[in-house]
Amino acid sequence: MPTMGNKNSMCGLKRFPNYKKSPIGSFAKNSSSHDGIKTIEAVNSCSFSRKADLCIRIITWNMNGNVSYEDLVELVGKERKFDLLVVGLQEAPKANVDQLLQTASSPTHELLGKAKLQSVQLYLFGPKNSHTLVKELKAERYSVGGCGGDLNYRIQDVSNHPVRSLIQNHLQSVLVSKDQLLQEAERGEIFKGYSEGTLGFKPTYKYNVGSSDYDTSHKIRVPAWTDRILFKIQDTDNIQATLHSYDSIDQVYGSDHKPVKADLCLKWVNS
Repeated sequence: MPTMGNKNSMCGLKRFPNYKKSPIGSFAKNSSSHDGIKTIEAVNSCSFSRKADLCIRIITWNMNGNVSYEDLVELVGKERKFDLLVVGLQEAPKANVDQLLQTASSPTHELLGKAKLQSVQLYLFGPKNSHTLVKELKAERYSVGGCGGDLNYRIQDVSNHPVRSLIQNHLQSVLVSKDQLLQEAERGEIFKGYSEGTLGFKPTYKYNVGSSDYDTSHKIRVPAWTDRILFKIQDTDNIQATLHSYDSIDQVYGSDHKPVKADLCLKWVNS
């Protein structure tokens, strides 16, 4: 059975309104289905769709109790074409995260809301002076659910050396069928109706802090995709979604986990 760290994840359902900007967006055509999770191939032709009604960047990161401004700047990124920025943090330190994250997100975005449960933290940012957007978001017309974080699922029945060898040779896709989360989903036991991008990036755990080298401690952890972002469209008759990217952020070095980001654009069909 997988070791699932529910304490390091945040799942929920958010109802988004009919916020107008201009239109388009749909699921990528190339996808594979599990009973629990639908795997979506990201459309990587552009970061975001200019014709979408609402574009969201979702980030999850297990901080391992450490924080630096440089890491948060890299986390948020320089290209700010998204409308909303959702940042979920696990094992976050007690001090300075709020202020540093707000500084890193300015001058383009401002904090709209936050939630904390000990070291698990969730932040929502929107464009500065976005009073109309905030007012519309409170209208709650359409439903979009999400679950992200350090879910702590591992790679099943493959030993350390073969896993690392495949990753080193950029063949990590071979390991996807051994991912515990997808195995559980395929049996229909979890996350029914949710979607996730293709696992094209390298496993995000466990790294030596301060580097992009996998664990060399005495434990020598087997690399795994512990950090994930799942989403669920409740009202498929009224919402079309396009996943524009699903990737790790490898240039962040302050933790034994690499962050993961997903760029999701929504279009209201009957608006």
